[in-house]
Formats: sequence, C-alpha cells, structure tokens
Amino acid sequence: MELIKKDTPQVKEFISSLDSMLDGIESIVKHYKPHLNGERFLSNNEVSKKLNVSLRTLQKWRDTGLIPFIQTKSKIIYRQSDIDKLLHKHYVESWKK
Repeated sequence: MELIKKDTPQVKEFISSLDSMLDGIESIVKHYKPHLNGERFLSNNEVSKKLNVSLRTLQKWRDTGLIPFIQTKSKIIYRQSDIDKLLHKHYVESWKK
C-alpha cells in the first residue's frame, strides 16, 4: 500500500482543483441576484452604474416619471425589464453607413 503525502503531485493537483472550484463558487455567490417570478430587480446603485448616471439623476427621472420604480419605505428598486425598455425606447439608430 502506497502512503499518500501532502507534497505529492497528485495531492497538489487535487488541492489546486478544489481551490479553483471554491473560487468559482465564491464568484457565483458574490454575483447572484435572486429572481422573483422570473424578474430580476436592481438597486439604485446598480442602475446608476449600469446607466452611468448619478443617483440624483435617477431621482429626477423618478420624480418626472421617466423611469418606473418600486418603493417600499426608503428602499427603491427597479425591474431589469423596465430598464431594458427605457434603453430600447431611447435608442437612436445610426443614420450613417
């Protein structure tokens, strides 16, 4: 029977594989956003970064009715599909070829 030592190539390769799997799982958990009835919701900060606008601009857009939102007490969230519709609605196609 062969004795397995921690510094053998097989053990090192196995540990490396486990480390890679752990990194992948941590990445998935970090970026996981739960869906509710198939809809993904975004926070103020996420929408601000996605649209490259300030939080104040988002507030102005909410106040003027430009962008739909959901508010529960002080928490504001946006449906991903509403943000996609907003972008599609204001899309200007190139007229030069």
